[in-house]
Amino acid sequence: MVENQPVLLVVEDDKNNLISLEKIFKRESMHVLTALDGREALDVVRKNRVDVVLTDLMMPGMTGDDLLFAIKAVSPDTEVVLMTAYGTVEKAVETMKRGAYDFVEKPLKRAAIVKTVRKALEKHSLVMENRTLKKRLMNFESRKIIGNNPAFRHACEVSVQAAPSVATVLILGESGTGKELLARAVHENSPRAEQAFVAVNCAALPETIMEAELFGYERGAFTGAVQRREGRFKTADQGTIFLDEVAEMSPAVQVKLLRVLQEGEFEPLGGQTLSVDTRVVAATNRDLEEEVKQGNFREDLFYRLNVIIITLPPLRQRLDDVPLLAEHFLAQYSLRNKKEIREITPEAMALLTSYYWPGNVRELENVIERAVVLTRDTVIRPADLPQSIVEGERFQGQVTFSIGTPVAEMELKMIQETLRYTKGDKKLAAQLLGIAPRTIYRKLEALEP
Repeated sequence: MVENQPVLLVVEDDKNNLISLEKIFKRESMHVLTALDGREALDVVRKNRVDVVLTDLMMPGMTGDDLLFAIKAVSPDTEVVLMTAYGTVEKAVETMKRGAYDFVEKPLKRAAIVKTVRKALEKHSLVMENRTLKKRLMNFESRKIIGNNPAFRHACEVSVQAAPSVATVLILGESGTGKELLARAVHENSPRAEQAFVAVNCAALPETIMEAELFGYERGAFTGAVQRREGRFKTADQGTIFLDEVAEMSPAVQVKLLRVLQEGEFEPLGGQTLSVDTRVVAATNRDLEEEVKQGNFREDLFYRLNVIIITLPPLRQRLDDVPLLAEHFLAQYSLRNKKEIREITPEAMALLTSYYWPGNVRELENVIERAVVLTRDTVIRPADLPQSIVEGERFQGQVTFSIGTPVAEMELKMIQETLRYTKGDKKLAAQLLGIAPRTIYRKLEALEP
């Protein structure tokens, strides 16, 4: 049997009909198993993976109805299609209510029966795919990727779907939103999970040594190269390399990265061409399209990285997740510091859930760790939080209008109030409002005399 080939079990007490059906479905590129009665069919299901069972309804001994009940007990995900004569259609409909997928009437028509079985296989495939995705999502949860915000959950779901593939992933988001955590989860839910995950912060590597760090060098390649050194890409061979802040790469390194993505090979400094099979997950807090327009980032490299994009929302856009994250960090740092801290008071939580969080999840984590270390109580109170949070401007998250306010006036007020909150930062205001910065400039220009 070919891997991932659909598996069909045909159950028919008439041997000639059984042989005929077997031939039909083998021509449809299915792996076909056969049985002459219900008991034999049940034994086949117990011993093999069976996606769909096509069974006669009226058989001596164990009927198709009885077989359906037994199959659902042994293999609940297996779909069952019934073959029934005209006089037993009502019985077939009743059996469908107990879990059969569909039925086909005798005398059988090749096109109709093939169509019905294929639809049953599609349903089975969708159910199994959904179950696999849910399992992977649970694995993501085990990585402590916490949050129920719809935009955040969407990012996680895209990551789950991307993980089993070999596609390059580009994670976008501000600093502190959890890009590396998501990258690790993609790796750990991929076929490369047993191999190396190598994280590289491109912003932390000086331009003069970035190429050597990523691709390695041979002894004598430059002054000070007293021995051969393997680069990060070679270390991540068969595994995953995470290139954080990829927009910080110099043009020379961008060229070498492009070659790795296109050809799967590179040259260490002073060395010969090496082949490598490394999955690339990149991340940046910059607008790469804008960087391309400015001539700071290669367009061809951008399109190589821009295969699967995952955007992580900033914490200010998922304030509903702050209590979940805060409780998680409270438990984590209470255990680490051997302190029994039961909870965060409602007053303190209200301050946390209305703060702007320019440092995102990383800032929240630091705030909770600080509070755990400094508190002398068994709960976290407002007094345990930094003054910047206690006295800082609150994020109200709403603007009110009177009934009958013109739409243009509402739009302008939303822009003005958001700019007041961002202290005049038009780019940030545009992000919060979900519009282009030029829209803000255009609306404000309309006000000028």
